[in-house]
Amino acid sequence: MHKSFIAWFITDLIIVAASFALCVWLKPGISTTYYVSYFNSFLFFLTIWFLLSFTLEKYNFRITSSWVIIFKKILITNLVIFFIITSMMYLFQSFNYSRFIVLGTVGVASVAELIMASFYHLFINTKVKYEYIAGGQTGDIGTIRPKEKVPIFHFKTFLPRYDFGLREEYLKNEIGEEAFKYVLNYAAIDSPNTLVIATTTRFNIDAQIQHSFECVLNVRRINDFRYINKYFESVNAKLPIGGLFIDHFESKNMRKKRLLNKFPAGVNYVYYVLDFIIKRIFPKFALTKQLYFILTRGENRVLSKAEAFGRLYSCGFEILDERVIGKCLYFIAIKVREPLYPKNPSYGPLIALERIGKGGKTIKVYKMRTMHPFAEYLQDYIYERAGLQEGGKFKDDFRVTTLGKIMRSFWLDELPMLFNLIKGDLKLFGVRPLSRQYFKLYTLELQKLRIQSKPGLIPPFYVDYPKTLDEIMASELKYLRAYSRHSFRTDWVYFWKAVFNIIFRRYRSK
Repeated sequence: MHKSFIAWFITDLIIVAASFALCVWLKPGISTTYYVSYFNSFLFFLTIWFLLSFTLEKYNFRITSSWVIIFKKILITNLVIFFIITSMMYLFQSFNYSRFIVLGTVGVASVAELIMASFYHLFINTKVKYEYIAGGQTGDIGTIRPKEKVPIFHFKTFLPRYDFGLREEYLKNEIGEEAFKYVLNYAAIDSPNTLVIATTTRFNIDAQIQHSFECVLNVRRINDFRYINKYFESVNAKLPIGGLFIDHFESKNMRKKRLLNKFPAGVNYVYYVLDFIIKRIFPKFALTKQLYFILTRGENRVLSKAEAFGRLYSCGFEILDERVIGKCLYFIAIKVREPLYPKNPSYGPLIALERIGKGGKTIKVYKMRTMHPFAEYLQDYIYERAGLQEGGKFKDDFRVTTLGKIMRSFWLDELPMLFNLIKGDLKLFGVRPLSRQYFKLYTLELQKLRIQSKPGLIPPFYVDYPKTLDEIMASELKYLRAYSRHSFRTDWVYFWKAVFNIIFRRYRSK
């Protein structure tokens, strides 16, 4: 842990304790009584204070940080702390508190932190710089010669030849021996057509003088990019079809494991929940997205594997290989096309999925989100690696969230499809509306029959209860052939059979 971080932590502990003592002393009454009665509450207050300060990285000041950035970081973090503390006070009425002491402690501590931060900023950024003139003895500062003319040399005269052996050494030191060996299986490190870079901004990709590379290797995590898709698009532009892109990230599950092991039992779950809310939930909603970027500048974002890989696929890549090394997941991606540039990517709870409707037209089917964002781009990836399970759904589908599994069990995710029913895109009973990737798995005969009628809310799956993809296709083929002869009678019979099986035989789609 960095020394400045520890110093700020200790300083802040003193500031908060002193602010609390001052507010207790100012409050009318006997101070000793307040110290005893508020002791446990103050310990709880300190726990919340420091957990949120760590989560929002309030103590991570950089030398290059401007005063405005430091001011925002302290003020916004302390406002979030005050909001959470006061909310808990009103939720738990038994919590021993004084609004004067709580508000006063936060206010006084904030002012003290701003004063200390301003002194730190002035001290660390105020340096006397001397121009060193060669020729003196060892240890001499030399002579300061203001406005001395410096000879101008042509840059190319002194341009050194790059030592690719040093690149290997730097790369080993940066990502470790195991990751280096893994990367070496795919990337020609000693080639000028391999771009090795350490950046969290797309500018350093776009600004490369060389127009194209065979491989782009970034040693910084994609968790630290503010605009992840824009970064992937910039890499895509620097690669030809078949070019390789190598990077890594910490997945949501890996992060959870790390945080729970980092802190003591009890505290670890409080920290994990706060971290998840601020760095996972906040970026997904318009109302909190800007607050998230103000607090974190987009760094250290919580990413699920489904979202990270889904973004890659939407930006024109496919996963060639992947491996967990240390505390991160490394991936080798290959460029297969240009980015799709989705116009309105959605993170909200309600999503509109592109499905094939009557006549082969694309319709928007509305559902509640049960998968991670960008997961819809991973259908080919999931099918190639895991195939299908019983019932025709993808096997080991890590794209589905925990809440999504619960919603699917009670069909809550399909309630918005009633709007499609009213709109006329779907009918009450019929074959499932399929994505184009899934539609390709069906036979040509079945594809032609499918687009002759509207898809339905309740599929023939609940009548025949097929187990495999072949059985599902046979079930749908039987229904569609019967529907083509007697549409109303077929739907009427199939509907009541499905209702009976759902209620009494407990048929469920896995």
